[in-house]
Amino acid sequence: MNLTIETMKHLFATIACSLFLATGASAQSPYIALQGASESAQGLTVSQPRTILAVDLEVECDRILAGPYARYAQKYLGLRAPLTDKTVWTIKNARTSLADTETALFAGALKSPEKHTYIYTEADDEFPRVLIDKTGVQVSTLEEAARDAVNTIYALRRHRMELITGEAGENVFGEGLKSALAEIDRLEQSYLELFLGKRSITTSSHRYIIYPQTEKLQYVVCRFSTAAGLLPDNDLSGDMVLLQIDPTEPQTTGIAASEREPSVVSCRVAAPSECKVICNNDQFESVKLPIFEFGRTVYVALPRRK
Repeated sequence: MNLTIETMKHLFATIACSLFLATGASAQSPYIALQGASESAQGLTVSQPRTILAVDLEVECDRILAGPYARYAQKYLGLRAPLTDKTVWTIKNARTSLADTETALFAGALKSPEKHTYIYTEADDEFPRVLIDKTGVQVSTLEEAARDAVNTIYALRRHRMELITGEAGENVFGEGLKSALAEIDRLEQSYLELFLGKRSITTSSHRYIIYPQTEKLQYVVCRFSTAAGLLPDNDLSGDMVLLQIDPTEPQTTGIAASEREPSVVSCRVAAPSECKVICNNDQFESVKLPIFEFGRTVYVALPRRK
């Protein structure tokens, strides 16, 4: 069967319009594709439609580093502080999309990692080996060092108030006053870290590629642990992150023709399939995607030339 380029364009337009009416799609339909061999003015083309899925997982890492004076925070500051280091991972979101087309369902670029810091500056990820409140060679107990640090915190607060009220630093004003207050804030924050610890929250996105197979409805994307984060799919120390696919019957009304028609082409119609990611009984937002592996092969009649 010889097909001209104009005929092929007309064919795809006819198929797409018919299928959009049945499926409610827009723009270019990802639900139908030519299957098998076809010949055009440019030569012979062999097509075997398949679907590739991209599963994007957005995870959050909440890391807490306990301060060396944490046990004295309640006694001297009246504040509760974490006593041990702790790292907790959480899956915040999961998104499934097509990885092999340029439709609106196509998987775009991954989000850039984000880091939110609390209590401490972003550059610091650990406490100094020599505690910042140590000003002499005399050896103090941990509680004595904590008490000295608290006295320094209260002294910094008094100096801040004196600068603000004008009781001290009569020659400090404008940008100089602003710089002095900022330095006091930085020093106070550094001392508070020794009691309250440090905390950072980092979010990152990771993509996994899934190749659907006929009659296989569940896929292990990876594994996940609240203590270690995302793990390989063969690491049994974590819970399974599952991609579950629930296909429905593809819509072929109005496009399927008899194989006995004089001029037909073979097409594959994808099945609208609900895709959802599940981990440890938590189900994330589901999306309906066209998957050829669960679809049907139909014959489409070529338009008659006038």
